[in-house]
Amino acid sequence: MRISHPGIAGFAAIGAALSLWPTPPAQAGAPSVVVSVPPLHSLVANVMAGVGAPQLLVRGGRSPHDVSLRPSDIRKINEAALIVWTGPGLESFLVRPLARVGEDRQLTLYDAPGVAALPRRAGGAWQSHDHGHDHGEAPRRPAPAPPAADGSHGLSPWYADSHIWLSPPNARAIVAAVAGRLRARDPANAAAYTANEARTLQRIAAFDLDVGAAVAPVRRIPYVVFHDAYQYFERHYGLTPSGAITASPERMPSARRLAEIRRRIVESRAACVFREPQFPPRLIGTIVAGTEARIGVLDPLGAEIPPGPDHWFLLMRGLAGALVKCLKPGA
Repeated sequence: MRISHPGIAGFAAIGAALSLWPTPPAQAGAPSVVVSVPPLHSLVANVMAGVGAPQLLVRGGRSPHDVSLRPSDIRKINEAALIVWTGPGLESFLVRPLARVGEDRQLTLYDAPGVAALPRRAGGAWQSHDHGHDHGEAPRRPAPAPPAADGSHGLSPWYADSHIWLSPPNARAIVAAVAGRLRARDPANAAAYTANEARTLQRIAAFDLDVGAAVAPVRRIPYVVFHDAYQYFERHYGLTPSGAITASPERMPSARRLAEIRRRIVESRAACVFREPQFPPRLIGTIVAGTEARIGVLDPLGAEIPPGPDHWFLLMRGLAGALVKCLKPGA
């Protein structure tokens, strides 16, 4: 997928150049770190470069909305020095296993310092979320009404939008939080974590500028997504989403909801409806039939991107490329 913006074309060069920065050699064995989903794993892997490699729980095309942990996964969690996740709003399959793990071994990112968590959008074009549903091993848990909050503090994890990594400022805060926790747990390698943190923060900042320039031509073009997973990306770059087909991707929308979305597509003159690779595409074809909307693909997790340090950067580039390709063909 090619984007007609020179900054996007130069992403690989930026990453390659920054990867040449020296990292102090590791002084001792790295602690065992387990990370929930690929984008977070990517950011943690950058912090641990030259020291060790984090382990990933949810791989490939699996959705965290529908995960059953294997015995080997439980062993990884029980043996880990640090488990990194966003919180129960997304990785609810981790709620019960982590209840048996000391809090000093957990890093919950939705309320980490510097991370600005947003309330989930609800009502109308965004539908209402069901906070009492089960995902995999998650227990049912009632949640209080979400307070008015401009950040994560005081916002219930059951009401927070968990896709926090799609905001570059949040990604930078995640890197800082991970580096701080690793320095405290593994002081022998503190110099390496600090160097990796600085390098990764600069790489994210450079990437952010290029993504912003790439999506600038399509900021005012309305579109509809499969489920409401892109709020952080959309707000940061000033995009114009018109709504989401479903609030909970593991539950197919009702006929009434589909009719509402079709009306929304027509009324907002949405140029595109985006599906996700983890879910069947037939539904999207039915929704756009008879409208002028094109079909594109967005993926908030990067299902087809190999895990590793470059995953987050390729994911962000992929989102920008998919938006431009569908919203403004030929750009």
